Amino acid sequence: MLDERLSRPAGQHDRPLIFSTPMKFRLCLSLIAALLPALLHAAPPNVVLILADDLGYGDVGCFNSRTCKTPNLDKLASEGTKFTDFYVAQAVCTASRAALMTGCYPNRVGLAGALNHTSKNGINPDEFLLPEMFKKAGYATAAYGKWHLGTAIEFNPLRHGFDEFFGIPYSNDNSKYHPTMAAEMPPLPLYDGEKIIEHDADQALFTKRFTERATDFIAKNKSKPFFLYVPHVMPHVPIFASPQFKGKSGTGLYADVVAELDWSVGEIMQSLADNGVADNTLVIFFSDNGPFLSYGNHAGSSGPLREGKLTSFDGGMRVPCLMRWPGVIPAGGRQREPIMAIDLLPTLAKLLKVPLPMTPRDGVDVMDVLTVQRGATSPHQALAFYAGDELQAIRSGPWKLHFAHQYLTVNGPPGKDGKPANHANMKPAGMDKSGIEGIASRHGYRVAQEPLALYDLRLDEGEKRNVADVHPDVVERLTKLAEPLSAELGDALKGVKGNAVRAAGKVE
Repeated sequence: MLDERLSRPAGQHDRPLIFSTPMKFRLCLSLIAALLPALLHAAPPNVVLILADDLGYGDVGCFNSRTCKTPNLDKLASEGTKFTDFYVAQAVCTASRAALMTGCYPNRVGLAGALNHTSKNGINPDEFLLPEMFKKAGYATAAYGKWHLGTAIEFNPLRHGFDEFFGIPYSNDNSKYHPTMAAEMPPLPLYDGEKIIEHDADQALFTKRFTERATDFIAKNKSKPFFLYVPHVMPHVPIFASPQFKGKSGTGLYADVVAELDWSVGEIMQSLADNGVADNTLVIFFSDNGPFLSYGNHAGSSGPLREGKLTSFDGGMRVPCLMRWPGVIPAGGRQREPIMAIDLLPTLAKLLKVPLPMTPRDGVDVMDVLTVQRGATSPHQALAFYAGDELQAIRSGPWKLHFAHQYLTVNGPPGKDGKPANHANMKPAGMDKSGIEGIASRHGYRVAQEPLALYDLRLDEGEKRNVADVHPDVVERLTKLAEPLSAELGDALKGVKGNAVRAAGKVE
């Protein structure tokens, strides 16, 4: 090999090793290519993180959407890399966001599931969050959209590292538009900072208003590093599109809503370009979880994946993800290595040279995976798939093992026009049920049973062919990998309480 020849004493060669000019040129190019990411890392990038709500794996053009047109997201993919096996940590709003913000499984920080307007708990003030990391690195920070990590003022984004916040504290169905419990819902508050400025604001204008705030923030902070977080409200039911987009897609309101989200991405990208910071900005786009399938034509598609939101199948936890950072993340790239949203905080912390607290954290540095380095593999020995406090599945490499568990599946034909499946047969008494039965009653699902099942995701991404009997050695190996996770984070399927679980924040 060339490296070996270069290391030999000159006398071992019949003649001195002389490089021709073309060879020198090629070597220089190779060295520049190898050093370029490190050189660019010397100037820390701005970071724009755009999060959709309940957008499905099959709802983005470059992920083979059949109904939604997303030219701006497709352009983002062509200028960056598509991550085909990117996961969130739970298939529900609060838990997914808690994991993103802390770099931990949500069970570790006491926030499995989803909060609502009655919740007294939220993100613990002792947790070190993504915006706090950026503040420590000298960044301007802003969040425009849905927070969903606590309603009380103690949990407000401005108390957790953001300079600016404009948005709602929880999901938009906690309002007069709730599909099955509207009479019980208070007016939906819209915050600017820590102040409520409107109640029941026009939800059709949410995407537009958040986008305008985002582009203004970019212009205002173009001369200094910034972290911009845009957790959109849409396309979580109830769905709304502004007059500019409503009825324009030709394939229904859901596609109109996704088209407006795509427009928002385009506006943000244009603002980065107009302000001269596009080439030194890392743009990340993904969804907080999979689609709310019970809502039919007002919900998205899981594409080839099984089930959707509220389940531990890939349709619930594997989401469309795109990243762009010119010169660092390859243009037109495709990355199949499994990583999770919990990895973003430790990866960015290392990039920015911000030391993290010594508290246990589940995410790891995945920069080699993000930059699609040759031979780079996921540093995770295993990824955990929780639903609430149950460890329902685990993935290691291409293998995914489901432990026997109950799950939610759509109860009959999917619903229409904002109503869940089987809405006509819902009984008010059933709405009082708790746990998985209560969720099923309120949202048009029924409870089904998954046996112990092993899937090879290389050959069966739809999790249809159980090969546990054929590969008992893999079942045994993955079962052992799950044991320390159960011990640390707990597992209601086994009746185990985690020994490394931290408490959520709570107000009286």
